[in-house]
Amino acid sequence: MFRPLLRFLGRLIIRYLEKPILNYRSYQFIPLSELEACLQPGDVLLVEGNQRVSSAIKYLTQSTWSHAAYFVGRESGLRDKHGHAATLVEADLTEGVIAVSLTKYLGYNTRICRPALIDENDRQAVSEYIIGSIGHSYDIQNVIDLARYLLPQPPVPVRWRRRMIALGSGQPTQAICSTLIARAFQTVRYPILPNVTRENQREIMHIRHHSLFTPRDFDVSPYFSIVKPTIEKRPDYKSFEWNVEPPQEAEKAAETEPNAS
Repeated sequence: MFRPLLRFLGRLIIRYLEKPILNYRSYQFIPLSELEACLQPGDVLLVEGNQRVSSAIKYLTQSTWSHAAYFVGRESGLRDKHGHAATLVEADLTEGVIAVSLTKYLGYNTRICRPALIDENDRQAVSEYIIGSIGHSYDIQNVIDLARYLLPQPPVPVRWRRRMIALGSGQPTQAICSTLIARAFQTVRYPILPNVTRENQREIMHIRHHSLFTPRDFDVSPYFSIVKPTIEKRPDYKSFEWNVEPPQEAEKAAETEPNAS
């Protein structure tokens, strides 16, 4: 009785959370070929989403990034639901853990986070874990917990926000985007943001539970480097052409721009 009701409520909540935000604005445009050329298997692609659930995650984590996907590359041979080559694996609200094409996030603000220290064997093991998770369901309990804090968005102390989004079931066959990726890296003991203590003049790392990880953690992790496709091209900034407006006009234009959040 309880499970069917939970699934029904979950579907209703998902429909609401998946509604797009009308005033979303992208501050970058990277051609698909350039974005893919910069990605390597093992990279984590962070996305600034444009859905209501994205606003909740960004609010609770105090971060730009609301979604994370894992890049497996074309060599994986995966296909998305339309039969196109899929290079990303992610946890989707409706469909669970699926393979998707990179084109899904063309036009979104994104960031590439690369596990800079990982060796090839561990990278392969992480990718195999991620691919093996395809078909797992999304953590509906986590969706409900997010919705509880979406309407209205409460004045919650920062120290409590991370716990709020870790209220999901935590089952191995259920995940949200960042917990799936965190669990995969933890299988090879690759650090993201471990708790560190000092014992007998030695630093001891403690593994945090995967449900406590958010997309932001890959951005701020000292063990992941940031790769920016525009910089990788090494453009000559002195050759840029600027349309210089009078200061008063520029300020007026900025005031009329829609809020991107």
